[in-house]
Amino acid sequence: MDFDFTEEQNALRDAVARWVGRDFPFERRHALARAGGASRAVYAELAALGLTGLAVPEAQGGLGYGPVEAMVVMEELGRGLVHAPYASAALVAPALLAAAPPMLQAHWLPRIAGGEALVVLAHQERAARYRLRQVTTRAVAAGDGWLLTGGKSVVPAGDEADAWIVPARWHGADGDEAGIGLFLVERHAIGVTAGGHPTQDGARAAELRLDSAAALLIAEEGFERLELAADIAIAAACAEGTGLMERLLAITADYMNTRKQFGVPIASFQALRHRLADAKMALELARSMSYHATLRLGSARDTRRRAISQARVQLGRSMRQVGQECIQLHGGIGVTDEYVASHYFKRLTVLELQFGDTMHHLGEVSARMQETAGVFA
Repeated sequence: MDFDFTEEQNALRDAVARWVGRDFPFERRHALARAGGASRAVYAELAALGLTGLAVPEAQGGLGYGPVEAMVVMEELGRGLVHAPYASAALVAPALLAAAPPMLQAHWLPRIAGGEALVVLAHQERAARYRLRQVTTRAVAAGDGWLLTGGKSVVPAGDEADAWIVPARWHGADGDEAGIGLFLVERHAIGVTAGGHPTQDGARAAELRLDSAAALLIAEEGFERLELAADIAIAAACAEGTGLMERLLAITADYMNTRKQFGVPIASFQALRHRLADAKMALELARSMSYHATLRLGSARDTRRRAISQARVQLGRSMRQVGQECIQLHGGIGVTDEYVASHYFKRLTVLELQFGDTMHHLGEVSARMQETAGVFA
């Protein structure tokens, strides 16, 4: 299998890396985090680069690129610790809106591609424990539209979004896959409250409350589309995590080459070099599984879901090992707010909790391996 990137993909990577190096230094990111985590201005700059149209079809004003290009962008955004809800708004939202009626697509997809509209998925509920089918938000038909009642938690950039894509149940029990529809709720709809708050990694999220809020139907039976969107988000998180770990390892290696103990750089101590080498091995395992997840996004549902969970398990283990080793190799400075390494560690920690933690996905892998006696097939 050819794992070389095309010239176009390498050019895309270079363009994002140049923007990060020129316009998004750590000092800017740190200032945004300390100011509360608002990211709309950064998202507008990504739109100016054309990145918000990456996953939008060309017929709707986008670039029509695929999962590999998305992975390339997410790796670079991870390396730069870029402060914006890019995956939620530019990758997940277009995948969900692909199931919408043509008029709804025509209204929103060109605006997403141009960066004029920020639309994010609001799916997480307090009692769901990462189970996508656990939906208690209710949808009731009302004339030509729908009314939604319920709540969603930790919605990325939720108080900055122009609209949310909300899974809601219009029939069936709370844990059924059938009966989960996908709906679009606009920011200014009556009955909508979005209370924003900063997150541990310096970004921003919101608690979304819906009280008979008007909504537009995307798809009546939307569970499989929701699963696909979650898998896209997990693959994006794997790519971002790979970029984060790579940069954190580079920062740590530089520190070890400059920090002296007993008159010599601590990089000369064999025990510390071995710990850094082990972390590098964990990074490369994560990178290979990130590629695996991305390349399986176009596979059949069961194959795709298993590959995504396998990748997520390895990423969780690698992120923990790399993050903890790098912070310990720094010593006390590694956890100070003014030092860049601590912010990479916090972002890796938050990624562990998005769309299912390592233990959740280990259970998903196990459930899909019963016929292989514990051996990946």
